Amino acid sequence: MSNPLKSFGIDSRHVLIGGQWRAASGGTLEVENPSDGGSLGEIARGNAQDIDAAVASAQAALSAEWGRSTAVERGRCLARLSTMVMEHADALARLESLDVGKPLTQAHRDVVALARYCEFYAGAADKIHGETLPFMEGYTVYTLREPHGVTGHIVPWNYPMQIIGRSVVAALCMGNATVLKPAEEACLTALAFAELACRAGLPAGAINVVPGVGMEAGAALAGHAGVQHVSFTGSVATGTAVQRSAAENVVPVTLELGGKSAQLIFDDADIDAAMPLLVGAGIQNAGQTCSAASRLLVQRGIYDVVCSRIAQHYAALRVGPAIDDHDLGPLISARQLSIVEDYLSQGSDLELLATGQPVESLPAGGHYLVPTVFCDVGAEHALAQQEIFGPVQVIIPFDDELEAIAIANGTEYGLVAAVWSRDGSRQMRLARQLAAGQVFVNDYGAAGGVELPFGGVGKSGHGREKGFEALYGFSSLKTVAVRHG
Repeated sequence: MSNPLKSFGIDSRHVLIGGQWRAASGGTLEVENPSDGGSLGEIARGNAQDIDAAVASAQAALSAEWGRSTAVERGRCLARLSTMVMEHADALARLESLDVGKPLTQAHRDVVALARYCEFYAGAADKIHGETLPFMEGYTVYTLREPHGVTGHIVPWNYPMQIIGRSVVAALCMGNATVLKPAEEACLTALAFAELACRAGLPAGAINVVPGVGMEAGAALAGHAGVQHVSFTGSVATGTAVQRSAAENVVPVTLELGGKSAQLIFDDADIDAAMPLLVGAGIQNAGQTCSAASRLLVQRGIYDVVCSRIAQHYAALRVGPAIDDHDLGPLISARQLSIVEDYLSQGSDLELLATGQPVESLPAGGHYLVPTVFCDVGAEHALAQQEIFGPVQVIIPFDDELEAIAIANGTEYGLVAAVWSRDGSRQMRLARQLAAGQVFVNDYGAAGGVELPFGGVGKSGHGREKGFEALYGFSSLKTVAVRHG
């Protein structure tokens, strides 16, 4: 069986525990190439025994070199790691493209984002300050930000590198020791990143990686008594189970659980500026994006014009093998393809506005689906309410601000929203009224925004990643009151 990580000098069938690569207790899993259904090799099938060893390794690291490291030293280590990520950019991008099914250009952007997370948190490491608090006569009171200890990170398959950057790297910045459980569908870049982290000088045990099945390794990590904080990105159902397991040990959890994000396009919007993002934010990574703009709310005065323009954009989209770098690659698996096709069958009563097109000679074993957009969709329709996690968008007309807000806020999710309007007063009103963790005005996503706190409300989860806010989540606040008379 081939080893896809041979160029990194490691065996993809191994777990990383205590700075050493070794065989997993549960055997191996095969890695599928979603572009053609072929094999990419094997990865480790870690289990509870491996998680126990990884947590013990992290605990030992906190009592040894990593726990004694200064903020400056942690920052320098992350800075070296940022440089190493970029030095291996082509290899990492190719791995991500093959493993996830992501077009090569998008995979390169993810590598740059991972390096930027390392760079940002390298600079932030020695800038997390406590406060001096005014109190009674004869006291000096101050606060300290301290790491939780061992943090567990359960990362999904759609953006392994980016989510490792905003989760694991942030936790390391604060001085935590980490245990990472990447998704079994796509974890090759997680393993490669861990090897680079070791080469960059992270002491043994600071980062541990145990691939495996969610119900085995993931469940063991979420409920482990030695873990002081759990970070999870994924579905609502699994996130609920993770939070329940962590609650048994009374530890905090950061949950990012997806969304049904809306872009609100008003009559006075700059349609030319909006158009690339109206479509691109919905179909990026074949729509397998937690913050995908799957709902487009368009004011009736420009509704026909916007629909016509969107149809033109969709007609130009091409779907093909990820490594060939088309607009869209395949979905991650046959299972995910079936889920999205089931949703599409629920849209048989809707008006199909446009679809993209497959390239010639698609590999028969690939999990391909052309991007699809429906128009005149009712706000309560299943395709306007449920997270599809595929390249499917719906267009919903509205008359005025009140109706737009009601529709935008009318799902159980609240992750991201956008307002397209030249009216400054409207921009400010809607930014306050939209139920979302991020609101963009005349933009969507801000190119990833490593510095910008990210997270949701409602069933999109709680807690924040990215920026300094993530560091507050990966630390606990201690108050020290000194009575000196």
